Amino acid sequence: MQKQKIVFYILSISMLFLGSFPTYSATQVFPEKIQLPNGFSPEGIVRGYGTEFFTGSLFDGAIYKGDLRTGEGDILVGGGPGQVSVGLSFDERTGYLFVAGGGQILGAPSSTARVYNTANGSLVGQYLLSTEFSFVNDVVITRTAAYFTDSILGVLYRLPLSPNGDLPDPSAIETIPLVGDFVITGGIDANGIDATPNGDALIISQSSLGYVYNVDPETGFATLVDLGGIVIDSADGILLSSNILYIAQGPLNQIAVIELTPTKSTGTLVNTIVNPAFDFPTALDKFGNSLYAVNARLGTAPPGGDIEYSVVKITQ
Repeated sequence: MQKQKIVFYILSISMLFLGSFPTYSATQVFPEKIQLPNGFSPEGIVRGYGTEFFTGSLFDGAIYKGDLRTGEGDILVGGGPGQVSVGLSFDERTGYLFVAGGGQILGAPSSTARVYNTANGSLVGQYLLSTEFSFVNDVVITRTAAYFTDSILGVLYRLPLSPNGDLPDPSAIETIPLVGDFVITGGIDANGIDATPNGDALIISQSSLGYVYNVDPETGFATLVDLGGIVIDSADGILLSSNILYIAQGPLNQIAVIELTPTKSTGTLVNTIVNPAFDFPTALDKFGNSLYAVNARLGTAPPGGDIEYSVVKITQ
């Protein structure tokens, strides 16, 4: 009898915990395509906690929060006149979403960064990065800072963060010129950005030349990654996963897959991912063995209106 009571107790506790946390079946099928609100005009995408993801609107700066498992979601942050959302990064320490705010090239009055609390969509920080004609395109979070690329001015903006992710005073913003091998062309230059796990190096794509750089986050010194003479045309958003670098090539409707050496100084193009559901993919993130790319439809669909947009799942 005592043994039966113990078994019953263990089963009861197990059911309590199983009822408290979401469980995912090994055979559960995640949707291959996730529809976004019509007219949303997305550009960036980033995963949050678990299966949640976020994407931002080029049209009015709105932020959409969705679920990769169910394909469902809703607007987390409403848009507004003069607002733009481009690249995104998520800080797991705080649940904060960092947003690259574009610039005059997309009709915004100035180049900004915004930070939202993803629990409730509240704006917890806003930073003026430049008053010049510029384009704040993408962002990555490391243990010590948020780094934003500027595709026109060829600089990085650094927002220092505390060990627990607290935001800085606006006076702490640093502008770091990209030097070394990096050359400003007058086109869309520094674009996608990611970081090594320890934050000691940043990886940046350059759209205008199709190059990839290994950048010192303290000095901005950029070293061209040797890809054996290969250029990545229309290089846009990137994702660094261990030694594999994924690069979205929007107008080509493909994703380049580059295997980097451990030093991130050289790399080899090992695959090109194509998918019939691609429609100008500009950014990507990963969950499990799957990549998720956002279809920006740039050049094929005007922002706003009743145009359909989506996120596409790519199983590796």
